[in-house]
Amino acid sequence: MRTGIAGVVAGGALGLFFATSGFAAPPAARLSPSDIQATFFNGQAFTAATPSNVKFKMTFAADGKMKRVPIGTGHRGEGTWKLSKDGFCTTWKGAKENCFTVVAAGDNKWSVLKGSTILATWSK
Repeated sequence: MRTGIAGVVAGGALGLFFATSGFAAPPAARLSPSDIQATFFNGQAFTAATPSNVKFKMTFAADGKMKRVPIGTGHRGEGTWKLSKDGFCTTWKGAKENCFTVVAAGDNKWSVLKGSTILATWSK
């Protein structure tokens, strides 16, 4: 019986080692500013959804202007965008500048983060 318990303990410890070592799933790939620009800031509309599932048609033009049109509920908006060192920044009319990063979140889906908080999911 002691060998059985020792085996279970050793097996559990080994499982814990592999679960916390380099064998864990890799972190989501963060898009570079140039990848964000090429994928999204080219004048082609895409969909943005908030965590509460409010959806917008977003268009970021190459000239640094952007607009959002609600799909259902929500408010229209216009503003400007620019690339930053780690991602991009936006300034909506009547609001201050906010900066974000974008990470891959599946097939044709990307998460938009401010710090470690997901503020939107973009899809094409």
